[in-house]
Amino acid sequence: MSHEHYRSCIDACNACADACGDCAKSCLFEPNRHELARSIQLDLDCAEICRLASAYMARDSELSGEISNLCGRVCELCAEECERHDMEHCRRCAKACRDCARQCGALMSRVKAKSLGGGPKPTAH
Repeated sequence: MSHEHYRSCIDACNACADACGDCAKSCLFEPNRHELARSIQLDLDCAEICRLASAYMARDSELSGEISNLCGRVCELCAEECERHDMEHCRRCAKACRDCARQCGALMSRVKAKSLGGGPKPTAH
């Protein structure tokens, strides 16, 4: 699968990483920042896995599907946490996370369909 087949997921991952970075930074300046520790941690985790997934897809790694699956799970956790807060940066982050999780899910569907099609299987090294 060419990396261009991943384009919408790569774009969603990059947008999510940016939104999560902004959310983490903004949470640090909230008056109740001590109550936002889990949100900040998930923002940072999510941003990092999104950047990693984007890089794997961009180079058409055979592990793109697995990384994207994990990325989608982290995005869901981050979205759930950010939705608990009323700040606008948290709302933007949650939306970007939900969008990214959807794109990762769609990618996994395509990867599974391709593997069911009987294409060549990766070999262990």
